[in-house]
Amino acid sequence: MSRPLVLAYPDRFSAAPGETVSFHVSCEGEQRFEAALVRLLCGCADPSGPGFKEVVVDSDLAGAYPGRVQPIETGSYVRIDDPDGRLAARGSLSLRALVWPTLPGSGEQVIMGRWRADLSAGYALMLDEAGRLAFHVGDGQGNAAQAVTERPLVQRVWYEIEGECDADSGFMSVRCDPQVTSFNSQVGPLGAPAGERAERAAAVEIAAPANTRFLLAACETAEDGRVVPARHFNGKLEAPAVHAAGAAVAAWDFSVGIGPEGIPSDHVEDVSGNGLHGTCVNLPARGMTGASWSGWTDSFVHAPSEYGAIHFHEDDLEDARWEPDLAFTVPRGMRSGLYAVRLRAGKAEEYVPFVVRPPQGTATAKALVLLPTATYLAYANDHQGTDAGAAEYLLGHAIMLCESDVVLAERRELGLSMYDSHADGSGVCYSSRLRPILTMRPKYLSPIASGLWGFNADLNLIDWLDADGQQFDVATDEDLDREGVELLEPYHVIITGTHPEYTSPGMLDALEGFVAGGGGLMYLGGNGFYWVTTFHPEKPHIIEVRRGEAGIRAWEGQPGEGWHASTGRPGGLWRYRGRAPQKLAAVGFAAEGFDCSSYFRLLPDARDERAAWVFEGIEGDIIGDFGLAGGGAAGHELDRYELDLGTPPQTLLLAASEAHTDGMLRVVEEIPVSTPGVGGTKDPDVRADMTLFTHPGGGAVFSTGSITWCSSLSWNGYDNDVARLTRNVLERFLDKRSLPG
Repeated sequence: MSRPLVLAYPDRFSAAPGETVSFHVSCEGEQRFEAALVRLLCGCADPSGPGFKEVVVDSDLAGAYPGRVQPIETGSYVRIDDPDGRLAARGSLSLRALVWPTLPGSGEQVIMGRWRADLSAGYALMLDEAGRLAFHVGDGQGNAAQAVTERPLVQRVWYEIEGECDADSGFMSVRCDPQVTSFNSQVGPLGAPAGERAERAAAVEIAAPANTRFLLAACETAEDGRVVPARHFNGKLEAPAVHAAGAAVAAWDFSVGIGPEGIPSDHVEDVSGNGLHGTCVNLPARGMTGASWSGWTDSFVHAPSEYGAIHFHEDDLEDARWEPDLAFTVPRGMRSGLYAVRLRAGKAEEYVPFVVRPPQGTATAKALVLLPTATYLAYANDHQGTDAGAAEYLLGHAIMLCESDVVLAERRELGLSMYDSHADGSGVCYSSRLRPILTMRPKYLSPIASGLWGFNADLNLIDWLDADGQQFDVATDEDLDREGVELLEPYHVIITGTHPEYTSPGMLDALEGFVAGGGGLMYLGGNGFYWVTTFHPEKPHIIEVRRGEAGIRAWEGQPGEGWHASTGRPGGLWRYRGRAPQKLAAVGFAAEGFDCSSYFRLLPDARDERAAWVFEGIEGDIIGDFGLAGGGAAGHELDRYELDLGTPPQTLLLAASEAHTDGMLRVVEEIPVSTPGVGGTKDPDVRADMTLFTHPGGGAVFSTGSITWCSSLSWNGYDNDVARLTRNVLERFLDKRSLPG
């Protein structure tokens, strides 16, 4: 890029006193950068609000550092361990596999082999630029040959493929035979493409540099003085094998190591007995249906032999793998809160947020803000402003991009969000925090939701708590998933962010246990506790989400691929796992719309003596007809009270939003038949409900059911009914002895 750019990421999202956070930096256009530690308060410079707010914190980290460019290598593949050179294969050999190509014709893609593309050295079975199956051999000295089919492979059709060469005769051949059933291909058996075989004679010795590695779904090439993976295969690969002199040299079974087998998830097993095992790089998708999938089960746990495929993508990214440039060890006594390392290089600026939390098992305040970092990861580096063709229609207004959106559009190597699709059209089911995440930054204005969304919307809550003089600690979703209810037990009240949409089983268990044990939960958001989410058990920097046939979704997985490869458990909506959000929060996702936000009107339960304290100091029946996100406290995504989905029967329905437009639409999982009248002006279930209930164990839950609630807290210099009501609930919950009876 021509303009200066500094990008960075931390090696962890949270740290306690005594723990160290490392920061990995790439600096383009400048030879040095300045670093400072800041405490973040408000992330948005909207003149209607308090404006951007940060507090510089003295630290040893502050100072100047040398800048350097650190590249990112995207694209998934399998690296084969071959210490004895068994796969050098200088004589006769054959390569066999099952493949399901998803982007044939989009450039040369190597399926398997020991191939140096820049030298035309070694051997490889691949798709050529036109999508035809080809078998290449070369000696790296200008002598190379290939056998290639006449017709390109058809996308999303399973083929059995093979490439052979005979060292004595110089004979080469390549063949592809479709493997089509009614279940496993884009076309049915009646529309199956024809198979093909190609032959040629070419006496070329197979030779490659000794350090050339055998790869599945990629090859190696020289680039900028480095040997890097390249020519990535897009699609599924199953049962690859190498034979020489009629005997198996290696045969890999991808069904080994998926789910709860106790085998590392990136391990690829060689079942030939020769020990040529492999390692997945950049997190290709496992637990995927193979050529033999019968359609009679949707789980690899029940039929592992039908799930022997891995789906590779040229744009997969697990870890940027940058070297660290600076580090910060949290000193003892440092205030818990949301911090960032601020980096400046010329005109370029970058913030790298992280949380300082109390030591494990302790608390420094009675209230804990639980930052929804799993949701930040799901949306990390999303391209909705530039890639989502229907976004402006959904929003009801023109999309305004900020500089970070432009950078993300130009720099696809920064990785995708779970709202994006891969280059081959398949959905993104993994997201990693080990990369720069430009959407998780102060000052970032989302192209959706009036600019305030996710991280910056949650900073409105942090800012209000600080301005109101409230004492609070901060922790992350990852902390909660790892530590469970023990993280929450020292606190009287847990406060969520504006959009805790992505929730793991451990997180739900912990929050339910906290409330059942007498704690107070303030759910100050909307569309919470919605998608089944897994923090990878071996790699907690990764979350996994599988989107199925229901829910508001940017993509839908292939049939049979709804189970999480990292756990062997089903994904999808918590609603369809028997744990609808209403069971925890009394409300659950009801409607979505981004054209404008509305307000709440009090209902009769607001006058109940058990809830009158919530509205102390508030006059009138209207709450929140103002705000920084769409103009009101009820907007973007709304949650509704619903007894049939698990709202506790003792719940008080305090208020409901009204006056929504037809841009606010009922969620699709509640519309069994397509009908008109599901917009805000006609459908009475398009609303946010404000609720309060007491658990028999002594705890209580207050819910606002709206993403934009916290964006109204600072209105009129924090002097407003949304702030007053939130303070009433918080202070009541802080005094556990006076929870509503």
